[in-house]
Amino acid sequence: MQGPRNILIVEDEPLIAMMLEDFLDALDRVAAGTADSVAEALERIGAGGIDAAILDVNLRGGEQSWPVADRLAELGIPFVLATGGTDDSIAPSHRDRPVLSKPFTLDRVDKVLSTLS
Repeated sequence: MQGPRNILIVEDEPLIAMMLEDFLDALDRVAAGTADSVAEALERIGAGGIDAAILDVNLRGGEQSWPVADRLAELGIPFVLATGGTDDSIAPSHRDRPVLSKPFTLDRVDKVLSTLS
């Protein structure tokens, strides 16, 4: 296995979050928590134990995950942006980050996480 092991999942759709947890388990990685809002994600980051994160760009209620991305960047924790949209929906400050396009597959999740260091 290459890349980080303990992955925070920031996803507002419970079924997608559970699927990602299953994918991480199959890839011998650990879901180091899940969050469905910016506030919950920031709290989870503050608790520590995270090597990387998968961030859904658009969360429930029109909330976007940019404050989470900014905090992870400040801490030097790598992350992947999960989106069903185009690169235009990605904040300019994070356009250099890896993107995981929906729908997710086990192979794509593995490949994108393996690029993180």
